[in-house]
Amino acid sequence: MFVVHCKDKAQARQVRLDNRAAHLDYLKAHAAQVVMAGPVLTEDGQGMVGSVLVLDFATRAELDAFLASDPYARAGLFESVTVLPWKRAV
Repeated sequence: MFVVHCKDKAQARQVRLDNRAAHLDYLKAHAAQVVMAGPVLTEDGQGMVGSVLVLDFATRAELDAFLASDPYARAGLFESVTVLPWKRAV
């Protein structure tokens, strides 16, 4: 499993909004691999500035292919993407 933290580019709010429905459909289509996912919020909780996902893929190559095909990634939303191997303990 992997934890993925995606940080949006500055001033990318509209890119996120324009691609949100397609992104959510993409996650739903891969529900077997999506353990949990959701937006990172601004301090006031009113805006979205990134994403955190816990994904169940056997290999990093499979994960990378999934991430590259995400509508958010294809639209160029992210400034950075950090991937960490993860193991459920609780």
